[in-house]
Formats: sequence, structure tokens, C-alpha cells
Amino acid sequence: MSFIEEMKNKAKSSLKTIVLPEANDKRVLEAASKVTAQGFAKVVLVGSKEEANNIASQNGIDITGIEIIDPVSSSKHDEYANALYELRKEKGMTEEQAKELMNDTTHYAMMMVKKGEVDGLVSGAAHSTADTLRPALQILKTAPGTKLVSAFFVMCVPDCKYGEDGVFVFSDCGLNQNPNSEELSEIAISSAKSFENLVGKTPKVAMLSYSTYGSAKSELVDKVNEATKLVKEKAPDLLVDGELQLDAAIIPEVAETKAKGSNVAGQANTLIFPDLNAGNIGYKLVQRLAKAEAYGPLCQGIARPVNDLSRGCSADDIVGVIAITAVQAQNM
Repeated sequence: MSFIEEMKNKAKSSLKTIVLPEANDKRVLEAASKVTAQGFAKVVLVGSKEEANNIASQNGIDITGIEIIDPVSSSKHDEYANALYELRKEKGMTEEQAKELMNDTTHYAMMMVKKGEVDGLVSGAAHSTADTLRPALQILKTAPGTKLVSAFFVMCVPDCKYGEDGVFVFSDCGLNQNPNSEELSEIAISSAKSFENLVGKTPKVAMLSYSTYGSAKSELVDKVNEATKLVKEKAPDLLVDGELQLDAAIIPEVAETKAKGSNVAGQANTLIFPDLNAGNIGYKLVQRLAKAEAYGPLCQGIARPVNDLSRGCSADDIVGVIAITAVQAQNM
């Protein structure tokens, strides 16, 4: 059974409601229809009801029975605007600004999550990452005990014997541009939890670099080494090692040569990249050249499940992220 099929089965065990604030995107409508038909989550669409119905009709998409909320005409518009004003007034937000923001589908949907009327949110097919995450941090804020919000991808590589039968977490591939050692350690710990919660297996965390065990010397290598030490101090029971080159991290034969005796090298399933350049390039290389399924950027560290989409996503990609978001909601 594929990773996403496992997510769907888990989601069915306790149905959650996921809001999609891009009701006027064909791919989102198609995904909402598929999720409803497959029955692993309930979805609520936010956007223009008339436009959504027109798009669905023109493209033969069945959205019968799916709730569509237009923020502008919603009976809860003013209630949500007042709640947003109370949340943000100390930051200088006015009542008028709050009312205007509640016309925006993402802000409205985020307030639905805040109020507990839905269990999670998926957006980004037609919005930038900033458009999704800024209101999430302003309205939902970070989870208790979390110092840093970060973004990861679940990578499912076909016909692959590495990782967890081809399943990996890649992090951070979508948010933190150049994390320092402290931030990198927080990303590693959060990513390990995400791997365990979603995949259900023991995370084995590799702190990646262009060097293995001091084969090169530079400030870039020092940053990864320091981050590895911090992870071991903060989470002494976590299986983590670094600095490791990618081949030493996932290929047993290479690990035997470069990192003999490591409890992670050659079997890593959670890969922590030293910066966003490496993470973004890495996941896209694997996605395109190895024909891997890439689910994300998924968020970790926000108080409630909120996940971003690539603007190049397909309807099936959205279905997969909805399934993951529903499972994250169960875990919360």
C-alpha cells in the first residue's frame, strides 16, 4: 500500500474537516470532489459560490453537497472580523482593516480553524507560501513548546530500497532560508516528530552537508556539526548523526566506508538540509529525476494543521495533502 493510501485509511478512522480557501481554482474543486467521493475527510470550500459552481459545471466536476462559503456574504463575517481585531489590535490593526481582511478567503478560512469549526487548512494552489503562512502565524500562532515554524516534504520514491522503503522526510525545503545551528536543531527535532507521526516508524535523522565527519573544513560544516550536537543535547533518545554527505546518509555501502559505526548513516529516513537552497533543489531533483511523489511544503510548529501547496500542484497532489492534514489533525 502506498504512503498516501495509508494516510487515507488513517484519516477514515476519525473523520476531520479540512477547509480549502481556493474555491475558484479548478484543481481544488476537482480535489474536493475526489476527497468527498473517497470519504476520508469532509471538505469546506471558501470563495465565490457562483464562480465555483460555474467552474465545476464547465469542467464536469461534481461538487454536489460540498459546503461553499463566500466570506463577503457570510453571516459570520463581522464576528470573525471582531475576533481578528482583538487578536491583532496590539499590533496596530484597526477594526476597518480587520473587516477588510475578512473578505480575503485565506484569512476567513484561518479564522474558521482558530474557532475550531474546521480541523485544518490546505492552501497554496493559487497563493504564495507567504500568503498562506503569514495569516497562519498571525491568527493561529505557534504550537506550545515550539520555537520555530518550519516546512517539510514527504518524498515517496518509487522502487527505492533506501529510507523507509522509499519514503523520506526532507526538511526544511520551503520556509527558513539560512537557519543557524540553533534553528537547524529545532528543524531536525520537529521533522523527526513529523516522520514518526505520519509514517509510524522510527525516525533516523541525518544532518546533511557536503562533508562527512570532518572530510572538509568550513563555517558551513561547523554550522551542521553544532546543530547536530544541539539535537543530541535536546533530544538524547533521538537517532541523529552528522555531518553526513547524502550518499553516506542513505547508502549502507558508502556509510560503511565514510561513517563506520554510525547508528544513522546508511539508513537515514529524515534528511535535514543545511539551508533552503539545498533543500529546495534537493527535493525538486528527486521529484523530477526519480519521479517521486512530493507532498508539501507541509508545516510543522503551527498550533493547528496548516499546509501549503506548490502552485504547480495537480488535483491528486492536493488530495494527498488533504489526507496528510487530516492525519495531522488526528495527532493533535
